Amino acid sequence: MGLFTAQRFSDGDRLDVAGCPVRLKVDGRARRVSLRVDRARSEVVAQAPTPRRLSEAVAFAHEKSAWIAGQLAALPSRISVAPGGVLRLYDTAYRLEVGPGRTRKEDGRLIAPDDANWGMRILRLAKREALTVLTERTIVHAAALNRPTPTIAVADPKARWGSCRPARPGTPAAIRYSWRLILAPAAVADYVAAHECAHLIEANHGPRFWALCHQLVGDPAPHRAWLRAHAAELHAISP
Repeated sequence: MGLFTAQRFSDGDRLDVAGCPVRLKVDGRARRVSLRVDRARSEVVAQAPTPRRLSEAVAFAHEKSAWIAGQLAALPSRISVAPGGVLRLYDTAYRLEVGPGRTRKEDGRLIAPDDANWGMRILRLAKREALTVLTERTIVHAAALNRPTPTIAVADPKARWGSCRPARPGTPAAIRYSWRLILAPAAVADYVAAHECAHLIEANHGPRFWALCHQLVGDPAPHRAWLRAHAAELHAISP
């Protein structure tokens, strides 16, 4: 590993290892250098317990370059929405079509005008649908926990399905979701809404937090497993 010890690496650095993207990460909870696949970002993470050992993580990544290439090659390719295709929003599959007028959902179809922005129009519609349903579920779960409804927004984060900022004096709580949850089953998206609402009370992932999740949606394990298994597919969809 001496080849890399003279170089200085930092948490978050991105490297090219035999043509594959590798991101460096420091995790103080880790006990050893390791590699893992970040399916949402289509990259491999080389992890070390301290910044000083990042050079070991880099060397280990180069030693495992064949494994890295194989893991990334197995990830889904980018999936472009296109007329004639199908896009599933929560538990309903919609045909994708070109048509006059505004972008709309109609009779099992998603329709947008025929122009260069057709794909973006379809995904903007999906984002609006995501915000509508996630807002509804957030209101339900926050009320069940006897908490005021937080402000709600959707974005396109790569590493999280949701985030919660608890209320502060003079500032209401805020929850932000990945709009891509609309591409997941409704029960999975509902679990994420419950998860973030539980953070309105418990800003951690301790036993009391998981008890709140279980109170709201039952066993979270199947939903968490679904997101781990299908993250790359959801992030592969693009205009």
